[in-house]
Amino acid sequence: MNEKDDTDNEISTANTMRERAGESRIKLWLALGARRLVITGSMAVLFFIAFVLAGTFLYPPLKSAIATSDTIETMFSTLLGANITATTLVVTITQLVISQENGPLGDQRGRMSDAMDFRGFVSEMIGHTTPSDPSKFLQEILDTTERRANELRDAVSEDGNNDLLDELDEFIDSLTGNADTVKEQLDGAKFGTFDVLFAALNFNYSWKIFHVERMRDEYGDDLSDDQHRKFEQLKTSLSMFGPAREHIKTLYFQWALIDLSQLILYAAIPALFVAGAMLAFVGSGTFTGTTLGFSDILLVVAGAFTVSLIPFMLLVSYILRIATVAKRTLAIGPLILRDSQR
Repeated sequence: MNEKDDTDNEISTANTMRERAGESRIKLWLALGARRLVITGSMAVLFFIAFVLAGTFLYPPLKSAIATSDTIETMFSTLLGANITATTLVVTITQLVISQENGPLGDQRGRMSDAMDFRGFVSEMIGHTTPSDPSKFLQEILDTTERRANELRDAVSEDGNNDLLDELDEFIDSLTGNADTVKEQLDGAKFGTFDVLFAALNFNYSWKIFHVERMRDEYGDDLSDDQHRKFEQLKTSLSMFGPAREHIKTLYFQWALIDLSQLILYAAIPALFVAGAMLAFVGSGTFTGTTLGFSDILLVVAGAFTVSLIPFMLLVSYILRIATVAKRTLAIGPLILRDSQR
């Protein structure tokens, strides 16, 4: 394959997050796309089934072991303490999130000033008032980016630089295709759900900034002042997507951590009640029968154990998404960290 073909392939690199990650659709859906309560419920059901099957088939003596008061007391006294500790941890997390919103008047004025400066710059760039809705805000930046990309192609086509025009055609086709996909995903997306941030993650702006800089520098001697200006305008609109996405990501993280804190507090009450009830009321002579071939005491202990672990499962499901997003957005700007994107 010749050098030009290699360049073309690089320009046409994968755009959406799933394509860039080089990982299966199911894995990304579990880590990012699925509702966190669905993931938590699925983990609880799978844990319950696995516990019952393990106690029935893999290690049959478990049925006898958990029927003793000492085993139940050891299991659920530990869970009782762990849930109390987890509830305290949740309060700490909530305080950390809220502390970022608190501060003296000067700090609050600085935050407001920075936000309004950015909105003013974006308003000037898109040519009208910046939308207040996050999904519309990102859509306007993408619309402006597409418009500026087409203006650049028109300016280059008038000059007749065929090599640059060929690269621009492929680059702009990739950009507009990626932007249209993301705008479709943003349409109707509401902040508070993961939909807005998930759509924003699918726009590969950093790779596009790199190619704008590369083409501008590679063909710089052949560009007119107007073409240089249009390259800079396109780079600016692409660059604005980065801080806009990072701001929305930060707000989503705060929103998700507060949601997590509330859910764990809600789940901790029944978890503590169940663990306490198992310690107080369940002993060696309780639940001596069988149901559908499974020991009743095994089913009861498995169910109680599962309910007691739901606060931890909530923590796992939320932190899995937050950590995955954080890892995939460590760099802002044209820095490529993942091998699959190089």
